[in-house]
Amino acid sequence: MPRSQARRRAAFIGLGAVLLALTGVSVLGTVATRHVATTARTASLLAEAFHRAHEAVSAEDIAEQQYRLEPERHARADHADAAVALEVALKDIEARGGTADQTLVAQVRTLQRQYLAAIEDLFLAVDRANPTEIRRIDDNEAGPTSAQISNLLHDAEEAQDATSLDASNRLDKVERWVFVATLSSFAVGLGMIVVFALVASGYQRRLVRQAMQDELTGLPNRSVFIARTADALPGGPSVLMVDLDRFKEVNDTLGHQCGDELLRQVAARCAAALRTTDTVARLAGDEFAILLPATGAQDAARLAGRVQAELHRSFELGTVTVDIEVSIGLASAASGTADELVRCADIAMYTAKETKAGIAAYNPGMHTEDSSRLQLLGDLRRALEAEDQISLHYQPKVSLADGAVCGVEALVRWRHPERGPIAPGDFIPVAETTGLINRLTLYVLRHAVAQSRAWMDAGRELTVAVNLSPRCLLDPGLVDDVTRLLSTHGVPAARLRLEVTESAVMANPAQATATLKQLHDLGVRLSIDDYGTGYSSMAYLKQLPVDELKVDRTFVMNMDTDHDDAVLVRGAVELGHNLGLTVVAEGVERETHVAALRALGCDIAQGYHYAKPMPAADLELWLQARHPAFLF
Repeated sequence: MPRSQARRRAAFIGLGAVLLALTGVSVLGTVATRHVATTARTASLLAEAFHRAHEAVSAEDIAEQQYRLEPERHARADHADAAVALEVALKDIEARGGTADQTLVAQVRTLQRQYLAAIEDLFLAVDRANPTEIRRIDDNEAGPTSAQISNLLHDAEEAQDATSLDASNRLDKVERWVFVATLSSFAVGLGMIVVFALVASGYQRRLVRQAMQDELTGLPNRSVFIARTADALPGGPSVLMVDLDRFKEVNDTLGHQCGDELLRQVAARCAAALRTTDTVARLAGDEFAILLPATGAQDAARLAGRVQAELHRSFELGTVTVDIEVSIGLASAASGTADELVRCADIAMYTAKETKAGIAAYNPGMHTEDSSRLQLLGDLRRALEAEDQISLHYQPKVSLADGAVCGVEALVRWRHPERGPIAPGDFIPVAETTGLINRLTLYVLRHAVAQSRAWMDAGRELTVAVNLSPRCLLDPGLVDDVTRLLSTHGVPAARLRLEVTESAVMANPAQATATLKQLHDLGVRLSIDDYGTGYSSMAYLKQLPVDELKVDRTFVMNMDTDHDDAVLVRGAVELGHNLGLTVVAEGVERETHVAALRALGCDIAQGYHYAKPMPAADLELWLQARHPAFLF
């Protein structure tokens, strides 16, 4: 065989050997990478499923505590929903997990059946108001079983997080090994191997990214975020938890495709609003987390404001424009673990959502505040049942034209048997976060209408005004309750006035307007309260069937010394009169207020200049002293 042919043959054999070697390395690397990537991804998904299951158990506990404090149907419904959510998460774990996970699911289901049986007995004990039985079931059956379920799920979640992180680390090592082996193989000098090596290494990196990213947004997933947070702890990081308010309405109204697009745009805006050193991750659903390395609370609050401003701009979802609001919780690390820091930010986020503050910074008192809030709700529920703690005070409304009393506003007061008087500002906002505000409002309506009947029997006429919260205005049973109370006490509808704020109407304009029209058709008089502090939407204001506009006290109190406030009050008076409404000024405390309001043509005044809110008996004495011959 000629020497040239031998060289060519040797070259071909060498090329084939290199190709075979490279192919073997790549195949082995690909198989190893795929296996480790699958392990990492499965562990991440299982960790998320265990997290959802653990959250569902926590939700069951919260609903059970809520029912013990406030035994209403919605608490039972919340508990049932949490049990359904737990079963959904368990099915997910069962489908994705191995034999050990399936064994754990079977164990949890057995415990859950025991827990639900105990909870049913506990709910019956609550309904029977049997504290001894409640305590026995909680201490010996429901509580220990729930704690055992929670511990099992929590330990499994941490184990899967650790598996995911370990697999991610091994994935990095496999990638480096494949890359080094590939480079060694193409060192022979064959150009085609370079292309093959780049393709192979690119494929490995793609698998790495898939194992560590959220599929929808491309952001890091929960496991990666916890790991990065743990790495950043020595530098004193802050964490932001971002949750979209009423995201479910976007999915239900526009479809999941628009919901997914909204989440992608939210992810992009969060990333654009932050520094290159920060990490944005999607934890689950519409919940995002942001890691701010080496960032104190003050700078974190500034960055949270920047994120909020970015997300409050309109989103274009195809042909639809959507505006959303977000709740952001902020926590800064002083000590503890990454999980604890994320949990604190989560607590702050829920506080921001509940108080509608937009942004809330975590403080240790939030745990105490949660407990105090539940205690206050329980005390208020018992006060409504006792019928001797809640009372009404009445503040007169005076005509500026002739000084005649033309109505009163009923204001609720609570004297706690142990704590004494509790200010309305302390308990009404808490009641408004639950269905208890509906019961409180119905209590006020019942006593106000009964008082109106008593005045009628005494030959006196007086219109009584009652405030409605946003929840009450959206209650489908409100009109029936008002109709029944007026009929029961024989009070003409025109003797009752219901006051609503602009914000209450704008929470759901269509439903609120429909409810107000039904009340108007019934003959009830209607007012817009606290005008100037809400949305002030002319488009809706002119459509509402109201006959009175009440200017908020914050503008009236300084109108005699502040030019801007005087201009605002003048504008409100002119607007009300142009719409055919009677205008009432609240917060009238000085004679100079009276003179200024008369000059502006305001119709009615209400405030401490005339009288503070007082019990009905004191109001009658005040009226007799002011107008000896006055008949209501």
